[in-house]
Amino acid sequence: MPFSPANFLDQIRVPVKRIIFAVTNELTYDQRMARICGSLSTAGYLVTLVGISGVKPSADKPLPYRQVRLPMWFRKGKPFYLEYQVRLGLFLLFQPMDAVCAVDLDSILPCLLVSILRRVPRIYDAHEWFSEMQEVVSRPWIRACWKAVERFAVPRFRLGYTVSSPISQAFRVRYGREYPVIRNLPLPEGVPDPPDSGRNRNFVLYQGAVNVGRSFDTLIPAMRDVRMPLVICGDGNYMQQARNLVRKYGLEEKVRFTGLLPPGELREYTRQAKIGLTLFERSGKSNYYSLANRFFDYIQEGLPQLCVDYPAYREINDAYQVAVLLDDLHPLRIAEELNNLIDNDVLYQTLASNCLRARQKLNWREEETKLIRFYQNLFADQ
Repeated sequence: MPFSPANFLDQIRVPVKRIIFAVTNELTYDQRMARICGSLSTAGYLVTLVGISGVKPSADKPLPYRQVRLPMWFRKGKPFYLEYQVRLGLFLLFQPMDAVCAVDLDSILPCLLVSILRRVPRIYDAHEWFSEMQEVVSRPWIRACWKAVERFAVPRFRLGYTVSSPISQAFRVRYGREYPVIRNLPLPEGVPDPPDSGRNRNFVLYQGAVNVGRSFDTLIPAMRDVRMPLVICGDGNYMQQARNLVRKYGLEEKVRFTGLLPPGELREYTRQAKIGLTLFERSGKSNYYSLANRFFDYIQEGLPQLCVDYPAYREINDAYQVAVLLDDLHPLRIAEELNNLIDNDVLYQTLASNCLRARQKLNWREEETKLIRFYQNLFADQ
């Protein structure tokens, strides 16, 4: 073949980089990882997202990245985590990759081991401060195990990112790691109808994990005094207790559970709701330092919300005024603030209008640039 500049460039073209992300959840409902993997695939990387078997993936919408669902014998508890470590480690050991990313602490050990054996860069994506989650903190022996994993592994991950400034600062102080913040912001979805004081909306919405520490012990009894029903979209380790609370307070006609929903269906519930809820109990530093997906999902859909008055939320609300912040999670206070939002058209209209303005900045397109730059810099240093 005769020499030409074009042929020469083809011969020296840099190979496409392959990145593997590992999570311990079922992949269908993980919107954060869908955004991350989709953005990096669009930017030209070959991306594989590894999770666990569960819901059969939809064939209607082909994804730009590869999904792998590890078959699992166990579904919860210590047997699940032990089995996952082995299965993930064996899977990663034989996969072509140029980098591997551990998503949260429960996938960090196999990623660390394989990255050393394979001599590839490793990244830690801290969706939350795992060892400080309430369901971990409330069990001392379990917490001691996860803290040991954290102390061992996180300092060995030079590269990483997290979802809020307080968590980033905590990792810097404790482990000397400078992790940038890449927040859980939703994709822009088009302009919703102008806010109408929510007159045609008739329910309060909680979306997200139904887990320990999400304030269901006070939210559900509060609904006895709230002048609207509650819809809970999600599932988790506190689902049975939440259902028991509904029965205990005789709220079967006022509180409805939908279970997990695909992203499109969940978005429709958000658009039809009157008020969103972002509530976390103070126990566990992960809750106090959190910056939940749902907080931004409500903003994206122009939905005012009742939100805990914790640092990351307060910082954003000071700038945009999109929520009523609550520093007391007693049932009477929750009911009082929800009823005020239901009845006060001026306040509701102000918050809804502020959401529509804030959504122009608080969306994934702003964070996507940070993510792509992070991986460009990673591979540029190799």
